[in-house]
Amino acid sequence: MSVSVSIARPYAQAIFELAKESNAFDEWLEGLTTAAAVAEDREIAVLVADPAFSGDRLQALLFDICGGSLPAGGDNFLKLLVQNDRVESLPGIATQFAELVDIERKTVTAEVVSAQQLTDKQRKSLLGALEGRLGRTVSLSESVDETLVGGAVVRAGDLVIDGSALGGAGKLAIVLAR
Repeated sequence: MSVSVSIARPYAQAIFELAKESNAFDEWLEGLTTAAAVAEDREIAVLVADPAFSGDRLQALLFDICGGSLPAGGDNFLKLLVQNDRVESLPGIATQFAELVDIERKTVTAEVVSAQQLTDKQRKSLLGALEGRLGRTVSLSESVDETLVGGAVVRAGDLVIDGSALGGAGKLAIVLAR
């Protein structure tokens, strides 16, 4: 994310409060995810950066592309971002909003990269251990990276657990170099 977290945070917080009032977390998650993808599109990014492309035209373009995916208040939100020259902040806003929703719902997604596909038993054991440690409901996002040789790397919020053979070999090399 190239945009400062401090720029995205107040927008995400404001949308979070609006979504909480109307119990529209899922609708805002979907809409912000769409708007963030649009903002990251190379052609849109060129228009956002072009001073010759007016704010009104940019606003109309964003409404045409994203308007249907955003809940009530979405049009005003996009208008505000265009007026404040913050369209490029949409990916950061979407990420921060999703984190706020996870905190509110006491959930977290853990990214698990393993050397081979997890078995059902491993998955269940990992979920139980993570939920116990984090005190939140955990969902897993799994991927396989055979270069890890063995084990897995788990990322859940600020928590990173490197239980891979590759990570262990790297730690061993550091210890031996001392």
